[in-house]
Amino acid sequence: MAREGGGLFAGFRVLGRFSGHVPHVLRYHGRHREFYLATAVGCSIHTYNVSTRTPSNALPQDITCLAADRMLIFASYDNILHAFARNKEVVHTYEGHKARIHLLQPFGDHVISVDVDNVLIVWDIQSEEEYLQVDFDKATFAVSAVLHPSTYLNKILLGSEQGSLQLWNIRSNKLLYSFPGWQLAVTALEQAPAVDVVAVGLVSGHIIVHNIKFDETLMKFQQDWGPITAISFRTADGHPVMAAGSPIGHIALWDLEEKKLMCQMQDAHSTAIAGMSFVPGEPLLITNGADNAIRVWIFDGPGGTGRVLRSRMGHSAPPTKIRYHGQNGEQILSAGQDGTLQSFSTVHEKFNKSLGRGSINKKKSKRKGLKLDTMALPPITVFASEVAHQSDWDSIVACHQGYITCTTWNYQKTSMGAHKLRPEEFSKHKPIDMYATAVDITSCGNFAVIGLSTGQVDVYNMQSGIHRGRYGKERAHEGAIRGVAVDGLNQLVITAGSEGLIKFWKFKTKDLVYSTELSSSPSGILLHRDSGILGIAFDDFSVSVLDTETRKIVRMFSGHHGRINDMTFSPDGRWLITSSMDCTIKTWDLPSGCLIDCFLVDSAAVSLTMSPTGDFLASTHVDDLGIYLWSNRSLYSLVSLRPLPADYEPSVETLPSTCPVQDVDVTGAEETCDEMIEYVSPEQLGEQLVTLSSLPESRWKNLLSLDVIKKKNKPKEPPKVPKSAPFFIPTLPGLIPRYIAPEEENDTQSKVVNLGVLAQKSDFYIHLEEALSTNEYTAPLNLLKSLGPSNIEIELRGLAPEGGGSMEVMISFLKMIGRMVNKKYNFELAQAYLALFLKLHLKILSSEPNLLEEVSRLLTQLEETWIHLQTLFNQNLCVLTYMKSALL
Repeated sequence: MAREGGGLFAGFRVLGRFSGHVPHVLRYHGRHREFYLATAVGCSIHTYNVSTRTPSNALPQDITCLAADRMLIFASYDNILHAFARNKEVVHTYEGHKARIHLLQPFGDHVISVDVDNVLIVWDIQSEEEYLQVDFDKATFAVSAVLHPSTYLNKILLGSEQGSLQLWNIRSNKLLYSFPGWQLAVTALEQAPAVDVVAVGLVSGHIIVHNIKFDETLMKFQQDWGPITAISFRTADGHPVMAAGSPIGHIALWDLEEKKLMCQMQDAHSTAIAGMSFVPGEPLLITNGADNAIRVWIFDGPGGTGRVLRSRMGHSAPPTKIRYHGQNGEQILSAGQDGTLQSFSTVHEKFNKSLGRGSINKKKSKRKGLKLDTMALPPITVFASEVAHQSDWDSIVACHQGYITCTTWNYQKTSMGAHKLRPEEFSKHKPIDMYATAVDITSCGNFAVIGLSTGQVDVYNMQSGIHRGRYGKERAHEGAIRGVAVDGLNQLVITAGSEGLIKFWKFKTKDLVYSTELSSSPSGILLHRDSGILGIAFDDFSVSVLDTETRKIVRMFSGHHGRINDMTFSPDGRWLITSSMDCTIKTWDLPSGCLIDCFLVDSAAVSLTMSPTGDFLASTHVDDLGIYLWSNRSLYSLVSLRPLPADYEPSVETLPSTCPVQDVDVTGAEETCDEMIEYVSPEQLGEQLVTLSSLPESRWKNLLSLDVIKKKNKPKEPPKVPKSAPFFIPTLPGLIPRYIAPEEENDTQSKVVNLGVLAQKSDFYIHLEEALSTNEYTAPLNLLKSLGPSNIEIELRGLAPEGGGSMEVMISFLKMIGRMVNKKYNFELAQAYLALFLKLHLKILSSEPNLLEEVSRLLTQLEETWIHLQTLFNQNLCVLTYMKSALL
């Protein structure tokens, strides 16, 4: 995942994708004794049982066809067929088709695939070899459906676009029988519970229940909603029912005993029914569609109609706005073009919930159904949410496309709220050319601030829905409101107008505090409440950052080449992340004012939001139903945050799949580590700076108090070592065991002192002598730094003539201190060593003129450095005192 110069975000996984246009498959696991449902979602297969979902490894392209047998799941993209084992990894690949595969049929130890060029291939599953290939003439028999009739050994039934059917023996490669058909294209074939009986779905909406043994039609049904997309039979629970799906999302249920329509389930899906299957032996029907929904219907009520038992669904049209809800970083609110507001959990799908569609009148909408609903509100364009008081009243406010009324939503009840917020003068009629453009909700959850396209900004109470005032006399801005924001303490309201002004208002009194003119017309604003930083996106594709404390533009960024769609701040306010129609997502570092990360995506990101915990960036994209999570790699690996060069070419990042990505990229990590050379701090950053040593205080702070410490630590009496017998009593060698007599202790010690030991010069002394000629004092200083306090005192005592030293060495020591003060490094050591030196040798210093001259020279150096330091200390103390008193 590492990229040269970037790599801050790595694709993790996608939320809110459950189903596509590919029909699902239902398979029974004999050992687990349960049914598994497999659906194709983009490049991956999702396998569901009752409680969990398992995503498979991703294929290179979107899956176009799906089938399953007892052991494997088969999926194809373009002209290549793959077999998945354990619902996860690819174990077989079958290559041989020249065109896109559009039909699959498992067949014992074989699998049959048909491509759009009308070539049928029978594959041996284990060996991956072609067993048989049959070419059909497209003009006379274009294969449109495949079925293996129950109990028909080695035989398959093929349906065609011309309407005829053919029964083939695969083993002998013979056409056994041709059915004349009904001169209408066959769209679906399904085995009935009875042997020899097959249901044939036609493009006209007819369903023919046909006996293929005698070539007789048993029943004929018709639905008026277009071609038959899927057929399923309810089996083994005593109810002879057949279900049929349609292209507009309705389901028809037919009673096979009475040969009549039993009931209709209208708007089961908002798009075509892609796949449907009754669970054998249970009153459950599973359906999926291109509206990104999987639903399980249970038939336990009167009238034979079904109700939704459980479902998994996301947006059926691309999301337009996403925002994290709450501070735990586990819920993302998403508004889509399908008019719904939904909450997606980053932890588990079972916590997802839909807040429903916006409606002018909910009761009327329910009566009319989805297709005929004239009461439905247009899609949500912007919304704001707050968790404070969300259990007491509505916590979400939303603006709708081209609509003046703002709606409230209740997160706890997962439904639309009680209030419709619009100015009082429009309570009777709805104006055509006015609509809400921006909204924000206060951090306490009590008030909503709404901006209109006319320049008005209104405040409403969230609990009662009552209008609480307006900013400005008539309106806040001359142009349309492009953004509103309320600070964290409800002191200020910030509004941005299309005429190029940013205005600051007092929240309570509605008075204008400050107004500033911008360089261009703003397209949107975003406030980071904790730091008081306001991000402003402009129509000229630039971004500025305004400090609300000083009300000045503090940063300006340019680099996007398309309209800026959305912005988000990192939780600490350090990064501003922007997405644009130029398909880039850029991360700007505010302290340094530099671009630190940039990457390209295939389709432009419409909306961005960063997790309050800082672990994920979420994005939605043009014409895409998913919400994509990007992990923040700086939390768990070494990432370069250096500014990107001016000629940096961003690389294209593929959008993450539904399977979470493990970020294990050894080579990439090594590259990053090579690039991030470890910084070793020099001993002194600059010659003008005073630098302290990194030694612990115990090495230098108590040098003047060593005599006191020694007196305190002096033992009262020497410790007495108890006599102990040896563990093994030593014996003399020989045949007869004899013990060695204990040696007598010799207490008498020699009183003669070896004067040769005292005459030796210490290393420190030798280094100081050498430094007189070389004028290089690094070696003696390093030696002194390595010694403990007692040894330092001994070394300094030994510099005086009475301790075996000399005047020259004492002068050399003073020069060493002078060099330390001059260069301003190890500043505290110089003070401590000099203080001990003066304490030990004050008498000699006063009597020797050479030493006095060196000490006076050192004094002037010390005074200069200390006066400079004291000035800096006073300045810092003054600023700190002001900040503590003035800003709190």
